[in-house]
Amino acid sequence: MIEIPAGEIVLRDEGTKTNWKVEVGAFRLAPYPVTREQYRAVCGAAAVSSAGPRTPVTEVSWTEAVRFCNLLSQASGLEPCYSMGDDPDAQDVICDWAADGYRLPSEAEWEYACRAGTSGVRYGELDEIAWHRGNSGGRVHDVGTRAPNAWGLHDMIGNVWEWCWDVYDPGVYGPYRVFRGGGAHDRPRGCRASCRRKSHPSFRIDDLGFRLARSL
Repeated sequence: MIEIPAGEIVLRDEGTKTNWKVEVGAFRLAPYPVTREQYRAVCGAAAVSSAGPRTPVTEVSWTEAVRFCNLLSQASGLEPCYSMGDDPDAQDVICDWAADGYRLPSEAEWEYACRAGTSGVRYGELDEIAWHRGNSGGRVHDVGTRAPNAWGLHDMIGNVWEWCWDVYDPGVYGPYRVFRGGGAHDRPRGCRASCRRKSHPSFRIDDLGFRLARSL
């Protein structure tokens, strides 16, 4: 995993036209999304797909991503970050940010790492850094096959969207969780460092995966 230095990020919600600043502590982030082979090795199975073993795992809900983090932590001899109940909306999931196990990045951590010190729409030329609607052929591709950002992170833009920890807007959307980054089916507008989307924690789709983080 890559160590990300501490800093700050200004997040923006286009719907409400609001900005907010977040202080981000140093943390670690995986250079790629979790792959199908990695998910299968930990969980024993992954959703049936014609995609190869080095493509990002998809058809994974937020709740399943959290469970994967705990299973991998246990298998690695680390303290799991999450305690979970049986609420179908996953509102009883609690994250211990001091634990040394694997977890989902926060939304602020995700965008801060994605930008890697840049301030533009994205951290490079779209075709060079991302698999998107214009060049993907309508499918996800192996991780790490587009150019990384300045901190060595691949596929932060394009290929698959990535679940984050955060609830999007509980007053309006209830338990919906944030996902970021754009996917292989998206036009350029969806493949921006600031683009935010959301869905229910049980939601699964063929261009949505996740990436692992760890606290320092």
